Amino acid sequence: MALNEIGFVGLGNMGRPMATNLVKSGLDVVVHDAAGTQARAPKGARLAASVAALAGRVAAIHACVPDGRASESIAREIAGVSERTTRLVVDHSTIGAEAALRVHDLLAAHSIEYVDAPISGGVSGAVNATLAIMYSGSESTFEKLRPAFEAMAGNVFHVGSNAGQGQAMKVLNNFLSGTAMAATAEAVAFGVRQGLDMKMILDVVNASSGRNTATADKFPNRILTGTWDAGFSSTQLNKDLGLYREAVEAIGAADPVSPAVIDVWRHLEAHEPNADITRVYPFVRDSLQGPEED
Repeated sequence: MALNEIGFVGLGNMGRPMATNLVKSGLDVVVHDAAGTQARAPKGARLAASVAALAGRVAAIHACVPDGRASESIAREIAGVSERTTRLVVDHSTIGAEAALRVHDLLAAHSIEYVDAPISGGVSGAVNATLAIMYSGSESTFEKLRPAFEAMAGNVFHVGSNAGQGQAMKVLNNFLSGTAMAATAEAVAFGVRQGLDMKMILDVVNASSGRNTATADKFPNRILTGTWDAGFSSTQLNKDLGLYREAVEAIGAADPVSPAVIDVWRHLEAHEPNADITRVYPFVRDSLQGPEED
């Protein structure tokens, strides 16, 4: 299966820069987006009028779409093409393990291979090709996809061989990220109320055992600066935390921490819908000591 010409579906905040980096790497990329392909297509990419048109043209289709329903819709459209060239679907979306298994089974019934390869790193990671890719599938397919993966990502991990394992890795990562943000917001708000300077708090923590992605990046670069621009919304995080929670409940895993973390993010979403995740800091801070000017 030659993968020099590949399809890409979903040209949103993450998908467009990912497809752009594929083009920059020298791959022949054909793109489609339901919201408008021509307006969103990277320079140098060729356009497809539909997912079905892609399926009749390329051997492999990469997808980066909002949720499991979108992934299932794409899979059904690909499977429904009678004169089909596509034999492999690579899903970079965050859809959860159960949805990944449904899509896998749907495509397998039509002799189409499905692998889940969700991503982490935010919009800046997509733009700068420094994403982490969490691939689950066969070793042979992984090697065939390596050039495309390396064009989009700085770290590529083969986390498992079964559909859904990449999704499990992604949602546990986002649970940890959400936990770090919520816990850091509480800790920093506590320190500031004690009269400590926020920058000093971050400097000390980042040289100590409490260092995490929130203290190292989100707080110094996006909260302390007042830009509030992590590029990931509370709506998106709540979706991912919901997928994590569903998976935990499905297998009966230990869950002493996640209910409290999820509660914080759901309350932020109710208070400030679709807020940038960095807005959790003033939300938590103000719940402790009353509103302050940002």
